[in-house]
Amino acid sequence: MAQIVSIEVIVQLLNLFLLGLIVYLFVLVIRALRKYLRSGEVREEKKKIRRSLGESLKAHRVGCKMTQEFVAERIGVSRQAVSKWERGASDPNTANLLALAKLYGIEPEELLAEIRKETEE
Repeated sequence: MAQIVSIEVIVQLLNLFLLGLIVYLFVLVIRALRKYLRSGEVREEKKKIRRSLGESLKAHRVGCKMTQEFVAERIGVSRQAVSKWERGASDPNTANLLALAKLYGIEPEELLAEIRKETEE
């Protein structure tokens, strides 16, 4: 009889634990959604910066009469990576940004200054 009671108590405790876990996960999801909703302006600003960086990179590449494949081979990345940078789907890391500036014959500061001008307008 004592074993039956202790098993029932264990089952109840386990149910309480699972209920607590579900509530905790629900609270985490609600917090994440609230944070996401409040970050709309930041996401829009990042989108503009990415787009303008991509447009600037493409303008320099086209101005230098280079293909995406040529640029990719010169700096050691895939052509798809160059395409993503130009579309604004991703950003080049610092080393790649420096390599791109050198390849296009401009100073990295000049490239970044162009981005700042576009976002200020």
